[in-house]
Formats: sequence, C-alpha cells, structure tokens
Amino acid sequence: MDYLLNSLDAALGMIAHLDREVLDAVWTSLYTSLTAIVLGALLGIPLGALVGLGRFPGRRLSMTLLNTLMALPTVVVGLVLFGLFSRQGPLGPLGLLFTPWALIAGQVVLAVPIVANYTVAAVAGADPRILPTALTLGAGRLRGSWQLLLEVRFGMMAAIVAGFGRVIAEVGVAMMLGGNIRGSTRTMTTAIALETSKGEFAFGLALGIVLMGVALIVNLFLHQLQQR
Repeated sequence: MDYLLNSLDAALGMIAHLDREVLDAVWTSLYTSLTAIVLGALLGIPLGALVGLGRFPGRRLSMTLLNTLMALPTVVVGLVLFGLFSRQGPLGPLGLLFTPWALIAGQVVLAVPIVANYTVAAVAGADPRILPTALTLGAGRLRGSWQLLLEVRFGMMAAIVAGFGRVIAEVGVAMMLGGNIRGSTRTMTTAIALETSKGEFAFGLALGIVLMGVALIVNLFLHQLQQR
C-alpha cells in the first residue's frame, strides 16, 4: 500500500511541476489525436451521410462493413499500415514510418468508422420531413442534405467527440507505427506501457491520471451532446 501511495504522490508531483517528459507525451497525444479526428471527420461525416441518406444497391452491406470496422483490432490496422509504410512497402519512399504522420494515419483509419456510424445514426434519427421539405422548396439534393446535417449538428459533434475518445486512448497503432520515439511519437498510452515495464510506475501513473482526466472531459462533453 505504501508503494502505491508513494507512487501516487510522485505522480501528482510530476503533474503539478509540469514535468517535461509528461508534457511531451501529453502534447504528442493531443496533437496527433486532434489532427486525426479532424481528418477523420472530413472523411467520416460525408461517408456516414451518404450511407444514411442514400438508397443504393449494397447499402446494407456498407452498414455492416462500417459496424465491423468499428471493432477492428488496432494491431491489425497497425500491421497493414506498417506494411504500406515500411521501406519495402508501396509508400516506403515517403519515409512516413515512425513519424507522427504514420501515427495520425493509423488513428484516422480507426476514427472514420466511428464517425461514420454515429453520422448514420444521427441522420436516421432526424425528422424524415426535413429533406423532402427542402427539395420541395427548390433546394438541390446536395443543399437539402447539408440542411439535414445542420439539423443534426449535435449528433455530428457527438460523432467527433466519440472518435476523439477512441483514438487518444489507443496503443496498438501508436506503438507499431510511431515507434514510441521520445519527443516525437511517444504518446501517453505508449509511454505508460513502456515506462511501467521499465519500473517507472510513478511516471506511468502520472500519465494515466492525465489520460483519465482527458477521457472524463470527453465523456462529459459527449453526455451533454447526447442530452441535446
């Protein structure tokens, strides 16, 4: 028990004194996750709107695929992208492996299905009269769809928040594509895994506290959006 209490005291001290390595890991996590969720939203929201509003052959299969991709293991994503970004892979000449951009690419792959599925659900729960009314008033289908998305904007925000919560807490992709390089690709999750295995429990605990704080804020915000 003394070990846990002493570690907690040391962890809180690192946070209070803004330990440099703690800040670096927190910054890398926030920077990569925010970038990934912006890109993921730019891809996922139009995809979700297309699936939710479209009436095309294979729509049911598309929804099944999106649901399946939500549960895709992060190590599988990391494995496939590692093959693409490695020196022998088709994207090897770009030199992305073990850089923040490789990490962001993996997080985008994880975020898109989540954002798209939340978008599909938001569109499905909208008033079905919105789009026909917009079309009747002379709006084109694209403009009518945009009006519908504006009506379900809180659902869109919930999609983005949920996606952000997913990517900031993952470790498999970050470890495989980022390499856990100090000052470059070391995120909170990879630092917790590495430093704890080296016996630096207090350092891992400090990052764990920060990560839990971020998760709490994200979930509170998501709860507020869902209430609306």
